[in-house]
Amino acid sequence: MSVVRWAREEELPALAEVERAADGLFEQVGIVFPPGTTMIEECDDPGRVLVEGRGFAMISMVDGNVHLDQLAVHPDSMRQGIGGRLMAAVHDHALAVGAPGVTLTTFRDVPWNAPWYTRHGFAPMEDPGPELRAIVQHERELGLEIAPRIVMYRPVV
Repeated sequence: MSVVRWAREEELPALAEVERAADGLFEQVGIVFPPGTTMIEECDDPGRVLVEGRGFAMISMVDGNVHLDQLAVHPDSMRQGIGGRLMAAVHDHALAVGAPGVTLTTFRDVPWNAPWYTRHGFAPMEDPGPELRAIVQHERELGLEIAPRIVMYRPVV
């Protein structure tokens, strides 16, 4: 079993294939993402990306919390605990940097989105801060609100 670690710069381009493959799963529930670059292709800082095998978590700081920008596991590597270990590493990072919690935006009704995050300690966030509200607005402008989305929060404990 591999371990969660910080990405190396030369690994970032190859992670786009992981994200595209993971995004392809959404077609099963009628969600097709608008054309354009993947989130990881827009990242130039490996210090924002945790990796394990064929999965990654991309993070940033938003309103004082660690924000999960993207969590992707290649479909061929799913159901092996990679996503859960990446989430645990994101939580540990939030604890290490003194953030009060972890935030994310996700599809409310997709089984491997909001329900999965709920099982990992997240709950709906009723009043996101200004930076997070701006992210939600930006997602709408990009056309990502193809299905109902939700903002979620997990406190660091």
